[in-house]
Amino acid sequence: MEHTLDPELEAFISLFPRADLTDPVKERVNFAALAASVPAPDTSNLDVEDVMVPADPQVPVRIYRPREAQGTLIWLHGGGFVMGDVETEHPWAARIAEASGAVVISVGYRLAPENPFPAAPDDAYAVLTWAAGHAAELGIDPERIAVGGHSAGGGLAAAIALRARDEQGPRIRFQLLNQPGLDDRQQTWSATEFTDTPWMNRDKITASWRHYLGSTPASPYAAPARATDLTGLPPAYVATAEYCPNRDEDIAYALRLLQSGVSVELHQWPGTFHGSQAVLPAEVSQRQLAELAAVLRRALTK
Repeated sequence: MEHTLDPELEAFISLFPRADLTDPVKERVNFAALAASVPAPDTSNLDVEDVMVPADPQVPVRIYRPREAQGTLIWLHGGGFVMGDVETEHPWAARIAEASGAVVISVGYRLAPENPFPAAPDDAYAVLTWAAGHAAELGIDPERIAVGGHSAGGGLAAAIALRARDEQGPRIRFQLLNQPGLDDRQQTWSATEFTDTPWMNRDKITASWRHYLGSTPASPYAAPARATDLTGLPPAYVATAEYCPNRDEDIAYALRLLQSGVSVELHQWPGTFHGSQAVLPAEVSQRQLAELAAVLRRALTK
């Protein structure tokens, strides 16, 4: 099929490695190198601190505090459930904190396949409950906590929003879901058609879910698209990329949230592909990052 990619993005496609996730350890090295190649963020207006959150096991987080911060975001990195940490996420977490004015708590959750489901969402939920329970000493407002993430991290954010609702856990003000991985079944049009799209394709997503789920059958806390009841969830922002296998499952989830009485902002970015906002010079990438920050600021300050 004909792909009409944004011309500024198309020029950078050759720089994106064709990761296939068959060897997670090798791909983590490549992912770290890719993250290190991104221009370093300006953190001069942020206080940045590494903390170990008490849990079993402890969860490493990196906290970004803008001056006169408004609200807090528990942020979950992408990487197909098998790659990434607070270091690889540093360029993005710092930019979100700087641009939004929110405290960002970037979570270094455990990775599959060594630590399959439910390790990652358990870690994310532990950080959420810790942040809400220690709000006073952290200097944050427990009523203004959002969850969010990119790709696999977006799926984790949606999952802990479901869990917090079901367990009457900490109140989540907002969920910020950027190209989230929500559905292991891969039966949508975009999931079946986008077999050769840049950076993220069907084979890579199949491997990602296989590593993440292991021998465990998928549940809504693993694949939030499987949840039958979406009522009572926090308001959401859902962003999709045109040439992304996750696109249609994300749009369907946003529509189901709306039909369940949840307030949703949905933005489908034409000409983009999964993770293409890493191409910072592109005008569309700058608009994507600015919008994530503006949406978060609006959700946490109103």
